Amino acid sequence: MYLRNAWYVAGWSNDFTRDLREETLLGESIVFFRKENGQPVALENACPHRKLPLSKGRLKGDAIECGYHGLTFDCTGACIAAPTQPGRIPARAVVRSYPVVDRYRFLWIWMGNPENADPDLIFPIENFENNAWGKTDGGVLDIDCNYLWIADNLLDPSHVAWVHITSFAGAGTDDSPLKVDRTDRGVVVWRWIYGGMPSPYYADLVKFVGECDRLQHYEMCFPAIGLNKSVYTPVGTGGPGKAPVEQTYVNISYNFMTPLDEDRTRYFWFQHRNTDPNEQGISERMNAGARAAFEEDRDVLVSVHAGMKERRTPNIDLGLDAGAKLFRRSLGKLIEAEKLNQSG
Repeated sequence: MYLRNAWYVAGWSNDFTRDLREETLLGESIVFFRKENGQPVALENACPHRKLPLSKGRLKGDAIECGYHGLTFDCTGACIAAPTQPGRIPARAVVRSYPVVDRYRFLWIWMGNPENADPDLIFPIENFENNAWGKTDGGVLDIDCNYLWIADNLLDPSHVAWVHITSFAGAGTDDSPLKVDRTDRGVVVWRWIYGGMPSPYYADLVKFVGECDRLQHYEMCFPAIGLNKSVYTPVGTGGPGKAPVEQTYVNISYNFMTPLDEDRTRYFWFQHRNTDPNEQGISERMNAGARAAFEEDRDVLVSVHAGMKERRTPNIDLGLDAGAKLFRRSLGKLIEAEKLNQSG
């Protein structure tokens, strides 16, 4: 169910310290810590002797000692000490090591073949170092649902008309036609909505007065990264292929889904806007509004997961599901190809 040869967000970088931190990602228990020089380490969280979690042990310098019989492992997962039998380290006393990289305030982990773990494959965040762009602090939510239901939701611009009435809804979000594009990194569902006032969330953020043209750009990238771009521009200035004008407002919501297991997902996000780079008050207000909206999503998605898992009658699809279905098919093909390569 997962694409493993890919980078996933393990957490915010500043959440990982010299303390042993246990996480379950893609159904695998992993222990994280930082070396004395600050470099991150991720190891299989199970001593090969009796599978006691290594997170119940302790650090000795940059090595981790099992809390049961003292088997000690270096940052590559190799056993370097077996105190109960000096000079006879068991040949199979090895734990898996996962490649990890700090970037964009996140700690990223590669869950597949370590030989394929190229940091250049980490999802690029444009303008991250651009001082003219403002950022929110972002946040994290644990959602009791499969990650693909969240991906479906992030490819569905229409749901805002019912789920986010006081934030992202607005004229045209319920019935304006949607377009679907396949890309080399995933799927985009998008539409321009012409005329009407900005949605409540953006009403005080845009840099013009009156009606607008509005772009909803909902993109899902492999393995499970959502890029939602909202563009607001004075009425008559928006549309496909049109260059932005001075007052054009752009906000990008970056959404990173890391499956914990089949029934739970950890959802990270932050927002990036092309205005007000030093206005912390605006960033805090946007972040609070985004969290409230994502809490609305969580309420719906937890119930969707339970309803679909325990359904007694067939479900149906709507036209608005075209992008989500295309993403699932495309991701499924990548997963199947990965499995074939491993078996070959």
